[in-house]
Amino acid sequence: MRKTTKWASGLLVLVLGLAGCGGGSNGGEPANSGEQAAATAPPLKKVKIVLDWTPNTNHTGLYAARDKGFFLKNGLEVEIMQPPEGTAADMLVAKGEVEFGVGYQESLTLARTQDLPLVSLAAIIQHNTSGFASPVDKGIKSPKDFEGKTYGGWGAPVEEEVISSIMQEQKADVDKVKIVSMGNSDFFTAVKRDIDFAWIYYGWTGVEAELRGDKLNMVYLTDYSDKLDYYTPLLQTSEKLIQEQPELVKAFVAGAAEGYRYAIDNPEEAAEVLIKAVPDLNPELVRASQKWLSPKYQDDAARWGEQKAEVWNNYADWMFQHKLMESKPDLSKAFTNDFLPEE
Repeated sequence: MRKTTKWASGLLVLVLGLAGCGGGSNGGEPANSGEQAAATAPPLKKVKIVLDWTPNTNHTGLYAARDKGFFLKNGLEVEIMQPPEGTAADMLVAKGEVEFGVGYQESLTLARTQDLPLVSLAAIIQHNTSGFASPVDKGIKSPKDFEGKTYGGWGAPVEEEVISSIMQEQKADVDKVKIVSMGNSDFFTAVKRDIDFAWIYYGWTGVEAELRGDKLNMVYLTDYSDKLDYYTPLLQTSEKLIQEQPELVKAFVAGAAEGYRYAIDNPEEAAEVLIKAVPDLNPELVRASQKWLSPKYQDDAARWGEQKAEVWNNYADWMFQHKLMESKPDLSKAFTNDFLPEE
């Protein structure tokens, strides 16, 4: 079993115009023009959010917030960026090089054990939709079937640890799994050439398989324990930004929340926002994925983004029980609902 310190090394991974305010005459004074209002309006605050991966429907609410003006009305000019090659998005946020990021509960929990000051601000998706996918002809229906197979991933130690842990549920041996890096290969290319299974979000790669007519077996993490129903992905920032600029954090979360509510209520329109923002994406896939995912952003939560202490504690307990970390961090500092707008 790898030591917790190795986990830290594997942590992954909008320019809008000013809106002028019209004015009327008052006491014989001339009316304000749009130009005058723009000149006196406070400047937009420029911030960045780094994605965990290439743009997909996990991120639609962010693009909607940018392109429908929800960040703008909260006084923000938000740049959405992808993590530089070889650089973990988590580390950019923890170091304060980027204000906000898209992350995961599993990596943030481990970051807290390494004293990395990351804080989750909102759950992008309320329940874990990720799992290990394989073509049906590979015969992988449970973690025990991973034995003798080749797993393709992105090279983070977290992957081997999670595979090992769910295999323990069936007393299977992770040493019988060959773990390789997929590099730049996509899932569909890799499973035909190099690997047997990979870790995916069903809402993107699984939906793409449906469109291709490829039948998959899915081993969802939540099939093996309720404690694996953790928040993935999520919005995160640093403790320092919360302490020094809480109003900025509040404004960002307010804009993001409105963006995700737009995607929940308008999946077809939201898909078009993402397609326009990232024209390299497959439009058919975006539309199908958005239809599948939009109901899952909020799901059974009282409001989008809501996080429960029970979910954070359950997953940390599970990690500790499976010797994935040497001690539990102070989870009261790992997440907050304080910046979510009231419904």
